Amino acid sequence: MPVNSSRYPIPTRKAIVNKILITADHVITGPAGQVIDDGAVLVDAGVITAVGTAAELDTLVDASVSRLRCPGATVMPGLIDCHVHLAFDAGPDPIHAVTHADPGELAAAMAGRAELMLAAGVTTVRDLGDRDALTVTLRTSIESGTAVGPRILAATAPLTSHGGHCGFLGGEVTDDDDIRSQIARNAAAGADLIKVMASGGALTPSGPRMYESQFTPGQLRLIVEEAARHGLGVAAHAHGTDAITHSVAAGVRTLEHCSWRTATGITYDPKITRRIVENDIAVCRCISGDWRLFLEQMGPERADAMAETILDMRQAGVRFIAGTDAGVPGARFGDYVGMLEFFASLGFSHTEILDMATTNSAHALGLNDTGTLASGMRADLIVIDGNPLTELDALRRIQHVFTAGRLLNK
Repeated sequence: MPVNSSRYPIPTRKAIVNKILITADHVITGPAGQVIDDGAVLVDAGVITAVGTAAELDTLVDASVSRLRCPGATVMPGLIDCHVHLAFDAGPDPIHAVTHADPGELAAAMAGRAELMLAAGVTTVRDLGDRDALTVTLRTSIESGTAVGPRILAATAPLTSHGGHCGFLGGEVTDDDDIRSQIARNAAAGADLIKVMASGGALTPSGPRMYESQFTPGQLRLIVEEAARHGLGVAAHAHGTDAITHSVAAGVRTLEHCSWRTATGITYDPKITRRIVENDIAVCRCISGDWRLFLEQMGPERADAMAETILDMRQAGVRFIAGTDAGVPGARFGDYVGMLEFFASLGFSHTEILDMATTNSAHALGLNDTGTLASGMRADLIVIDGNPLTELDALRRIQHVFTAGRLLNK
């Protein structure tokens, strides 16, 4: 499936902004929907240096400083997507597309997908599985300004069992020595975290089923310990209830999917959920924009059970973070808002949803310089037409995107 750029034109370059005062009807500073009406944000050399009312800052800032006036708009932190696969093409057979792609062509395609995400207001992505550490190369190009895209946190090759889920990405391990060696290779390649396929997955039908564990509790503990030795946290792909239980006990930083599957259906465990909350483990449900079709294919009984577990976790105090699984079949790059609308359909407030997409995600990813608008923070912010606190669809009307103070030119 080709990258869909009809809604979000691919940007061509970024202009480095030395100093600019941005004013709008609303500035959402976050968290919990903290808003400054008729607000302003001052950006200087890639950093936010002041946030306040437009009247205050306009008076304090020298008249020679550039002004970006955005009537009818809202300024807010840039969006964060905690679960993407830039190496996948969102088509029906991403495995073939990845394994048979020429490295240069694949790298170019990944760069194009990153551009689409940035144009959609996503200023940070966490890539949870690629080939040949190509995300690290792309990350370097974006940081140097030779490529256009969001900040990237890269997991490189995810650890999986022999013949297991996403083994085609090169992270198959069979014993403790293999685990240590693969984590060392990922760290040496420049990984920002370690991804482990604690359970099977639908993308690899020849491997273990989604509810089946791929690693023992002891192996998961070793993965977390070995990753920590390299200064890295662990994200665990965990559909199965057993895999979730063992990942929590091992001390992973985030749980991906967390769908509580067993051989007989969904088996939710509130005791494990309490441990998730106590240990500050974030949950990324990985919902793509085609969630309506997905729920239809699940059937009403299974769909209701899935929704019930999410609401139970919410009630228990679980910190949810935003992730689209962009790149897997049907999960299009640039369709970030569709994922947020799923949570709105379950009754999550717009404030909760925006926190999930910004402050919660930044906290879970260990980023203390983004996710809110405050003096000293990295200048990752977006300007949108309208107010997402009253209308989520406003997030589709991106006017301007700043990443590390660079203004995206569309």
